[in-house]
Amino acid sequence: MMSRQPDSDPPDRDGQGFNTFRRRFLAGVATAGGAVVTAHATGAWGGQTLQDAMGSLLQDHYQRMTKDEIHAALERIERNARRRYGVDARCEDLPPLPNTVFGYALNISKCKGYRDCVEACVKENNLGRDSQMQYIRVLQMPDGTMDLEKAEHYYDAKQVPVPGHWYLPVQCMQCDNPPCVKACPTKATWKEPDGIVVVDYDWCIGCRYCMTACPYWARHFNWTEPQIPAAEFNPNLNYLGNRPRPKGVVEKCHFCSQRARKGRQPACQEACPTGARVFGNLLDPKSEIRWVLENKNVFRLKEDLGTEPKFWYFSDDRVSRA
Repeated sequence: MMSRQPDSDPPDRDGQGFNTFRRRFLAGVATAGGAVVTAHATGAWGGQTLQDAMGSLLQDHYQRMTKDEIHAALERIERNARRRYGVDARCEDLPPLPNTVFGYALNISKCKGYRDCVEACVKENNLGRDSQMQYIRVLQMPDGTMDLEKAEHYYDAKQVPVPGHWYLPVQCMQCDNPPCVKACPTKATWKEPDGIVVVDYDWCIGCRYCMTACPYWARHFNWTEPQIPAAEFNPNLNYLGNRPRPKGVVEKCHFCSQRARKGRQPACQEACPTGARVFGNLLDPKSEIRWVLENKNVFRLKEDLGTEPKFWYFSDDRVSRA
């Protein structure tokens, strides 16, 4: 099993950071105002019991939690899913696969803007349906142009491809040098050994510094409690992946870690009707992703920023679209 060491150490257990203060404050509130909190816990915490709500708020940073503490957190997530959605969910703590660094490549000459990838991602990762929370933004641009700022991503998906236009899906690039990680004041986000940049939602304080730092619009803030139809809730959960997120935290694509770390393809890759998406292990010389990188003219977005994305684009066309 691979070591789960972050790029930098998580907050010191005895440090005076914001989350240390927050947890001590909440512990005092729980002790002094337990009766008041109990009276309002169900309404305030999305139907959770007081014990589960406080357990989530007061738990330690993921990278410092013991196996017993992680097990308790997983059980708490499963109970809440059962209580809220009426499903028997299973939440796992899937470790990075050994000798693996995940990478993605997208063939822009095959992408037709159907947005099947977006829909598959929303369903697989339990994204709120009412808030239009989407990890993938498919940009529509006129041929011969590549202006990401002015690109249209609210186009009518029933009328694609539009003649004279091309499409560029953008999502988290799982940067090797992620600026979002450096910007987080509570170290709630970090890069795993398999290259996936993850978020501990119980330590995210919703400051949105990471959103400002990300040059790819890949991080999204939960302004409301995510609304997911019970019949569409995905019960196959990963703690650092698609488990239900609360209101007030930032979330992002994680290459469908609940699938990728079991040897499966991300939902967006499986759903693509044109075969435009390629996903695999960058360390495997026989993988399709390696073949693409070694045999195609590939490019990455905003390479001049030094973020070192692990998401490439390529085209079968002889003449570049941009």
